[in-house]
Amino acid sequence: MSAYNPLDMENLAVSIANKLLATPAVRHSEIPDFKGAGIYAIYYRGDCPTYKPLSEPENRDIAVYVGKAVPKGGRKGVEVAKTTSTTALRSRLKEHAKSIGQVETRDFRLDEFRFRYLVVEPIWIPLGESVMIQRSHPVWNVLVDGFGNHDPGAGRINGMRTRWDTLHPGRPWAQKFPQRQETGAEIADDVIEYLRSRLR
Repeated sequence: MSAYNPLDMENLAVSIANKLLATPAVRHSEIPDFKGAGIYAIYYRGDCPTYKPLSEPENRDIAVYVGKAVPKGGRKGVEVAKTTSTTALRSRLKEHAKSIGQVETRDFRLDEFRFRYLVVEPIWIPLGESVMIQRSHPVWNVLVDGFGNHDPGAGRINGMRTRWDTLHPGRPWAQKFPQRQETGAEIADDVIEYLRSRLR
């Protein structure tokens, strides 16, 4: 048996994920103002038939979406040391709350979601996000793409509308993209089957 190495990359990843999962899952209205970058997980706690299995007590730690927020310039490898002044993580959570609040179909409401978040040193952020996705395979990460997309701005419309925006229409900028051939109902069926197979 090999000796346990707490600094092994896999063990470091697990420690980040466990720390995130140890934080309380709170409503968006309960998230305070804070500084920092890091990782987060979003959970569903409502009665929408498509996502209802995620509300069951035994599935309370299965996220519907996992993401990261890096400091400005972090994606390009610059300014990564400026962690104390950035509002990247808080701003990303606010952006996601806005997306959920814009859904027109009333499948769910913002107060039916819970958020976990963890300020992390920038070098460890991608590792923490990766292990969280591997743990729960969140449906908005692996099956219903597009939730984390940004407004592309004028003149940058490429491709077609995402599966998320097809299933949950409402974000004004997403309506600029051409419609998909598949319908929201078809995507919902995929989600139901995916969660049924994952959460047995």
